[in-house]
Amino acid sequence: MEITSSSNTIDITGNIKSINNFSEIKKVVDSIVTQHKNITINIIDSLSITSSVIGYFNKLILKDNVNIEMRVGNDQLIHLLADLNLASTFKARKA
Repeated sequence: MEITSSSNTIDITGNIKSINNFSEIKKVVDSIVTQHKNITINIIDSLSITSSVIGYFNKLILKDNVNIEMRVGNDQLIHLLADLNLASTFKARKA
């Protein structure tokens, strides 16, 4: 997995599958939310997302009042988010 950021946009390529991936995502997002309360997360090609990342994004939205808009490149991940009733929470849509 690779992660890059610019202003309030985060691009994640590769599969999100390990605790190290979570740590990388958290570090980048934490640095951005200190300056921005509206962020866009582009998950370009991951097939899935770990529960720790889901929990972290939920905390940002529900506790820290961060507005997340998620753009997802993989149909399987979009369906997973919909099945978990998270597509509306994360404002997820197909990229």
